[in-house]
Amino acid sequence: MEEFPLSNVYQFLEPGPVVLLSTARGEKSNVMTMSWHMMVEFEPPLVACVVSSADYSFSALLAEKECVIAIPTEDLAPIVVKVGNTSGRTTDKFKKFGLTPLPAQQVAAPLIAECFANFECKVVDTSMVDKYDIFLLEVVKAWVQPSKKQPKTIHHHGYGNFVVDGKTIVLKSKMP
Repeated sequence: MEEFPLSNVYQFLEPGPVVLLSTARGEKSNVMTMSWHMMVEFEPPLVACVVSSADYSFSALLAEKECVIAIPTEDLAPIVVKVGNTSGRTTDKFKKFGLTPLPAQQVAAPLIAECFANFECKVVDTSMVDKYDIFLLEVVKAWVQPSKKQPKTIHHHGYGNFVVDGKTIVLKSKMP
């Protein structure tokens, strides 16, 4: 074993697939790329996520207390990276990157048609926002595209490196 830089530990502990997070404030919708999220509870489904106060989406998420988490597949990876490298302050990222906003049922933020899953979320806890930029979201409506069987998601390993889901193995588990 050899020492490893603490600032790079995140590369080995990535929490799940890279997602797109959409918000709406007034007439303006935005989408950002997000890698820092994790499941907290199953029923109701709760997700903790980090949205930096430096991100344009932060103020909309804090003010409106709702969003959509959309899960893209491998084919969208180049667009997902471009969305993450572009600010919504000056750019309509839906138009620029050809993403199709669809109306959600329980939140103002749009679903993203190109993603295989979309989760409408309400912010249920902001107690860790000031210190850690962590929001706790409850998924209140979930959508999937049944035509996409075993979609391959992308996972961020830092510095422009991504891994795509590999083969699936099935092992005995007590989890549902």
